[in-house]
Amino acid sequence: MNDASALYIGLISGTSADGIDAALVRFEQNIPQLVHALTHPWPDALRTQILRVAQDETKLDLDAYGRLDVAIGETFADAACELLEQSGTPARAVRAIGSHGQTIRHRPTGEHPFTLQIGDASVIAERSGIDVVADFRRADVAAGGQGAPLLPAVHAMLLALQGRTRVVLNLGGIANITVLSADGRVSGFDTGPANGLLDAWCLRHRGEAFDRDGAFARSGHVDAALLSKLLDDPYFRLPPPKSTGREHFHLGWLDAQLSSMTLSPADVQATLLELTARSVAEAIAQHANDAVDVLLCGGGVHNGTLVQRLDELLQPRELRSTADYGVDPDYLEATAFAWLARQRLLGLPGNLPAVTGARGLRVLGAIHAAHHASN
Repeated sequence: MNDASALYIGLISGTSADGIDAALVRFEQNIPQLVHALTHPWPDALRTQILRVAQDETKLDLDAYGRLDVAIGETFADAACELLEQSGTPARAVRAIGSHGQTIRHRPTGEHPFTLQIGDASVIAERSGIDVVADFRRADVAAGGQGAPLLPAVHAMLLALQGRTRVVLNLGGIANITVLSADGRVSGFDTGPANGLLDAWCLRHRGEAFDRDGAFARSGHVDAALLSKLLDDPYFRLPPPKSTGREHFHLGWLDAQLSSMTLSPADVQATLLELTARSVAEAIAQHANDAVDVLLCGGGVHNGTLVQRLDELLQPRELRSTADYGVDPDYLEATAFAWLARQRLLGLPGNLPAVTGARGLRVLGAIHAAHHASN
């Protein structure tokens, strides 16, 4: 396949469901280059439904599941079409869309491991007129892997530092780290909760979708007893490879820890922020203690209070945004799914077994062909 001049689109909505990130990407000598990007908002009612389902607060019958799958697919299609229009790009110039979909359940361990991302890819293909690659995680899970994280391969491609160890920290709904070792090895895993819990608590007590710049957390004080209970969760002691999601770290989980405590909402928010910072710092100290710097990406890069606390805990390592190295921190994930779509069309693997724990390299994703009218 000769796609030297082809464009790709990557679409993703993370566990916070704070919008659909859409990235238009071209490849220069196989390296992804961001051309244009935007974040398409979720309709409020649909976002609320997604979060309730992801947190297991709402049980879906098959009819409701089908409707949600299509509604999410339609909104992903809206994002793709908006990106095409805003960038002035005709659909025929785009080789494929890589759609992550919306994770509603991630259970990569147990007797029947699975991961479930929905958002009807055939709807996206029909609406956009572009072939869609979707369902990226399941092949890795079928091969005994966690299905996550999938970003480390792209982190290594764009941000590796020759001869020195570097960490890339993605602060999404869940925090995950990629360790780019001095000897060229790549590893990574989910460290625990990040924006997902912070946003959910803020929405419950402030009616706001997120804690702007961490102001809510900054107004409270860390409660040592609550922090100790939260850090005692078995997930933090699991060795990698490991991954997690909102089905584990959600408000119900937090409420169970708070059941015998009386704390102000601001103090809980401050403690949740400290939980994120502390769990990240401890993971880096344990698995990348020789790192010279930590590069931030994801929505949490805009939470000044969280970034400041991370900076304190990660000393003497330098903490910087990926933007300092020419990589947009808000659209790195979407760029990665454009790359994964291209890998699928080229018949090349998209996972790193050293990261996910899969039995080997696997080609990821299923192709949903668009209807291309004959000339």
